[in-house]
Amino acid sequence: MTTPDYVAGNQRAWDALAPGYAATGRRLWAAQEPSWGIWGVQESELGLLADVEGGDALELGCGTGYVSAWLARRGARPVGLDPSWRQLETARACQREFDLHFPLVCAIAEAVPLPAASFDLVVSEYGAAIWSDPYRWIPEAARVLRPGGELIFLGNASLLTLCVQDDENEPATDRLLRPQRGMHRFEWPDSDEVEFHLSHGDWIALLREHGFDVLALHELYPPADATSGAGFVDHAWASRWPSEEVWRARRRP
Repeated sequence: MTTPDYVAGNQRAWDALAPGYAATGRRLWAAQEPSWGIWGVQESELGLLADVEGGDALELGCGTGYVSAWLARRGARPVGLDPSWRQLETARACQREFDLHFPLVCAIAEAVPLPAASFDLVVSEYGAAIWSDPYRWIPEAARVLRPGGELIFLGNASLLTLCVQDDENEPATDRLLRPQRGMHRFEWPDSDEVEFHLSHGDWIALLREHGFDVLALHELYPPADATSGAGFVDHAWASRWPSEEVWRARRRP
């Protein structure tokens, strides 16, 4: 496979950002209960990891590896995959600190160097969910999942993507700033990063094309007392409209 043109820029960006995420990664490794997304929605509310015990799991775009750590503590056998060596260095440091070890692979989600039908669960919290082209990584997720395996991924809500401003330090407005039709690849001023976001209809079509049945779409709202370090959306906006969403799908036999 030819490496997609956006990969190098995203790798550079995340290598540079990695030191700033180390403290957050360590905090999430240490958490007694998982909390998802920028607003920290509790796992007890979502139940995304309810049936992982004894299963083989792959985290795409694992970053500091805390989701894989949550999986390991619940009896799964995770593998964390990320294209940023700097992020994986933080993950390895956390493995040593918490004495919790699982394989870490430096690779892109668009070309997973692992055998087909190897996993019962593929999961991505941000990571591949927004920094990899879904028309490339969804087929890979389908390939490595066993029949009946589940795919869970969390990213920015489609609506937020239409309302967010070009400056990531300015919060989203209550106006639509870009079209929904044809949404796919998003590039931002003064940034090497490329993101990918689809409309709900396009997500459903893509998942079904690659052998998935959609089980659920969770639209997330922040807890009343939640705070976030993200400048692109504030609590007032996210309390009125979903700023994040979680898709769950099952690979058909």
